[in-house]
Amino acid sequence: MAHPYHHAISSSRQFGGTPDEYLPIHNWFDQTKAHLPDVRHRAVLHSSLGIFLCEQVFGPTLTLSTGKKVPVRLIGEQHVREDMGGEIPTVQDWLGDLPLRPWMARGAARLSEQEEGS
Repeated sequence: MAHPYHHAISSSRQFGGTPDEYLPIHNWFDQTKAHLPDVRHRAVLHSSLGIFLCEQVFGPTLTLSTGKKVPVRLIGEQHVREDMGGEIPTVQDWLGDLPLRPWMARGAARLSEQEEGS
C-alpha cells in the first residue's frame, strides 16, 4: 500500500470503526520513510519485532469509538502483510545476509581493550 491512510481504511473495513482511529498505528509503522524514502525503510519496523514493538507503544488493544477493542497486534500484522505480500518477515529475514562491516564492532573492540587494560 502506498500510504498509511490506505492501511487505515483497510483496518476500518476489517475491524470496524473509522480510518482515523487506526491512523496513528499505521503512521508509526511508516515513520521510517522520513529517513529512507524507499521500500528499504520497511527493514526497520515491518517485521515480527516491529509488530511487538507497536504493541508496546500502543498497548495490547485499541479501543474504538464504538467501545469495541481491537488487538493492536492484529492491526500490526495487517499492515505488515499488506506491504510484504502476505508475509511477516523476521529480523533474520531482513538482516541475515547483511554483510558485517568493521565499523559495526568498533565499540565492542574498544570495550574489550578497556577491560584488558584494567
